[in-house]
Amino acid sequence: MNHLINAFPSRSVAVVLGTRPELVKLAELIRTLGPAARVLHTGQHYDDDLSGSFLNELGLPAPEYLTGVGGRPRALQVANALAGLDERFAAEPPLAVVVQGDTNAALAGALAANARDLPLVHVEAGLRSHDRAMPEEHNRVLIDRLADVLCAATPDNRELLLAEGVPAERIAVTGNTVVEAVQDHLPPPEERAGLLALGGLVPDGYVLATVHRPENTDAPAALTAVLEELAALARELPVVLPLHPRTRARIEAAGLLPLLDGLTVLPPAGYGTFLALARHAALIVSDSGGVQEETTVLGRPLLVVRRSTERPEALADFADLVAPGPGIGAAARRRLAEGASGLRRLGALPSPYGDGTASHRIAALIAELAAGRSTATPATRPAAAPSRVPAHAA
Repeated sequence: MNHLINAFPSRSVAVVLGTRPELVKLAELIRTLGPAARVLHTGQHYDDDLSGSFLNELGLPAPEYLTGVGGRPRALQVANALAGLDERFAAEPPLAVVVQGDTNAALAGALAANARDLPLVHVEAGLRSHDRAMPEEHNRVLIDRLADVLCAATPDNRELLLAEGVPAERIAVTGNTVVEAVQDHLPPPEERAGLLALGGLVPDGYVLATVHRPENTDAPAALTAVLEELAALARELPVVLPLHPRTRARIEAAGLLPLLDGLTVLPPAGYGTFLALARHAALIVSDSGGVQEETTVLGRPLLVVRRSTERPEALADFADLVAPGPGIGAAARRRLAEGASGLRRLGALPSPYGDGTASHRIAALIAELAAGRSTATPATRPAAAPSRVPAHAA
């Protein structure tokens, strides 16, 4: 594969991203592409705590930044990012464009590639919540219809794409790049122990929570319900809450700051710090899509505080889907009651998201597509096996 990547002109593969999760999930692919990668950051996450510091932590080169995107409504984010990308693609057409997931940045990248007739690769294709109230659902469906190569994380994702009429030869089951992201960035045991000791935390003795999705933060009633449930849990064991800037703003606007008094509130954590906290949490409570995947690699139980999920693979063993409200506390106590035996059971299970080589599979597909000398269609490539050496074994 390296000889294919090395054959690319420098900066010939445009990797479009705009959020912290995209940086995490595309980091190994960018490193694998090396000088061929041209990273374009739309600035959808415009706070330095959310994206800027991650570049150093993940060892990524400085991207080209677009302007006028961060903090805008969804339509303006897509429109402004599309205009900026189109200008750059016109001046310096890439051999291929890569987008990941379902963000506004990914949709803008897909539309810009389509407008300039550039080959498009969609990493993490085929996820479906079947919930039209989610803007991300519309984004991911549109991107999949435009993509030339659809990198499905699981066989189930591939089946969903086939059911929608996507030709089989455009789909490759690659696994999810989250597996190598966790394996690469989970701190070693001694460093994790130091981080926990610094915060006065005991392994398997606290709850880790994250809340940032609009369905849980934009409506004061939903935000109140989530925070009240976390506050009630905090009377039984510590609840650690790395607080997203957007969520903090919503809490302040709704007059809910007193509900944070019993929680251990942290600023947005670096990726390694978050993984260390998640690795030793007795339970994780989150509305994040990425956390649903990460917990399967870390071997930890999760409550998904949402009404729907596009990642049902995690629900089989690792996660429970709970709507914001009183059900959070009841579900949390059921999981916590499983104790050490429940944690051992999850720790022995492989992640359903692959074997930790997804980025290298995807890089090979990009090389074949961009070089115009494919020797095998994506559909003929072997599916990624579940990870048998999960990061939580460390």
